[in-house]
Amino acid sequence: MYIGCHLSVAKGYKKAAQAALDIGANVFQFFSRNPRGSSYKNFDMADVQEMKKVLRQNNFGPLLAHAPYILNLGSHKKNIYGMAKMILKEDYKRLNDISIPYFTFHPGNHVGKEIEYGIQRITDALNEIITGEESTMLLLETMSGKGTELGRNFEEIKNIIDGVKYSELVGVCLDTCHIYSAGYDIVNDLDGVLDEFDNVIGLEKLKAIHLNDSMVEYGSNKDRHAKIGEGTLGLETFKNIINQPALKSLPFYLETPNELDGHKEEIELLKNMYEEYI
Repeated sequence: MYIGCHLSVAKGYKKAAQAALDIGANVFQFFSRNPRGSSYKNFDMADVQEMKKVLRQNNFGPLLAHAPYILNLGSHKKNIYGMAKMILKEDYKRLNDISIPYFTFHPGNHVGKEIEYGIQRITDALNEIITGEESTMLLLETMSGKGTELGRNFEEIKNIIDGVKYSELVGVCLDTCHIYSAGYDIVNDLDGVLDEFDNVIGLEKLKAIHLNDSMVEYGSNKDRHAKIGEGTLGLETFKNIINQPALKSLPFYLETPNELDGHKEEIELLKNMYEEYI
């Protein structure tokens, strides 16, 4: 089972890997730069190599980088759109240079310009950014559908992927809180939701899971993460998700409102529900 959480790399990548080990994790997610700004630090390549040694020695799964929240590739505003493209392009190259397998981002908002317009803006941007020579895969995150968010349903995700020339380098990161809030009933019909995903997008495109409980009700279109087992999804749902044959080999990344000690407890809880450990 590949299970971890979001960790800060502000004090170094090796320290983040050690922090993951300390809480029983064997994967982790990190921001590609300041999550609410545009600043970033250049990689310390010696530190990156030390991190990779820790990963190899402890059989880690794939790391996941997360783009900053400020990006909006669906925007009609030239400055916002241009900044989003610049940041994603810079970070995609940097992450590819150090062989980070996955890089996820929120697709964007059309801000009243209609869904088709926003999707076209996103695909145009990705076609500028992806050269076809990369090894890092860009993952579109499934969204809750608040406001004019794009990626609120599988059809929108598919339409984005289909518009990208090098679509083999684009996949999906499924957020459990988001899709439940978007109207996919993974509590009562997980298999049905996965069948729909497979029919619309294809399960081969699903590369990572953001494992989050939800503070809000089904179909609310709100994004409010809760600790595992303390929200509207409930423990049984997470037991079903992590043991579902189509999902159980994927990496799971917690984004729950917890400090490291809380994530450690969640990881232990999930491992105890994972069939390999029972």
